[in-house]
Amino acid sequence: MEKSKLNALINLLDDPDKSVFKLVEKELLKESNEIIPMLEKKWETSFDVNYQERIENLIQGLQFKETYNKLKVWVNSGLNERDLFTGFWIVDQFQYPDLNLLNIKLKVENIRKKIWLELNNSLTLLEKTTIINHFLFNINGFAINLSNKNSSQNCFLSQLLDSKKGNPVSLAIFYTILARQLELPAYFIDFPKNPLIAIVEPELAQKVHGNSRNSDILFYINPSHKGAVTSIKEIEYHLNKNNFLPLNDFTEPKSDILFIQRLLESLEKSYHSLGMVEKEEQIQQLLQLFDY
Repeated sequence: MEKSKLNALINLLDDPDKSVFKLVEKELLKESNEIIPMLEKKWETSFDVNYQERIENLIQGLQFKETYNKLKVWVNSGLNERDLFTGFWIVDQFQYPDLNLLNIKLKVENIRKKIWLELNNSLTLLEKTTIINHFLFNINGFAINLSNKNSSQNCFLSQLLDSKKGNPVSLAIFYTILARQLELPAYFIDFPKNPLIAIVEPELAQKVHGNSRNSDILFYINPSHKGAVTSIKEIEYHLNKNNFLPLNDFTEPKSDILFIQRLLESLEKSYHSLGMVEKEEQIQQLLQLFDY
């Protein structure tokens, strides 16, 4: 759209006729985020509270559209193109649209590098896991936010890196991202209420478990409990005891798409508990992208 036409439409945002405003808003929402600087400039030069509020809502609408479109592309991309870090970052952008991606990457890389320096090829996967756990939970103090379980901040990577506090889903995703960057074969396990991470190594699993087990999983990691390592037998015992069936639904690896879906579901519950209806409805829109 031409700049002159955009300016004319933006100036009409303060029209007292609501039908005119709705038509203008509809047209502007068709535009991309590139018009946001123009909107911000108009906001700064206006003393009309109603006009400023309409601009704020429009900017939020454009930012949400951008997040929606990015998540849609991510969900529909091929398996090799669907990076878990990118999915996590897109969820962050829902709350923090101006988030500096490079800054987040550098913080993750700083943690990864410190762990990597302690690893070597002679270590077993279990020994590597122990080192990761030590750095994440003992040295850096990452943990579940028990003092404020319902906080929406628990769902965002940027806040997790700053506060070292998250929820079971965000902590599991972060752990998986780091583990993979350190070349561990880590996969999401949709364990009830508390996601686990599976270390998948077919040959080693065969040696450890023998022919009696039809699974490529070597062991499970529980990021919610400082990376505690758990065996298949322990997991199956818990599931049987609590009647979670069929077992394979809760013991075998799931896609990264489900990982991000569970993160959004936890964010939706958070907004619901806080009475933030508008944000809850927006998350529901994002969740519709996962109806595949």
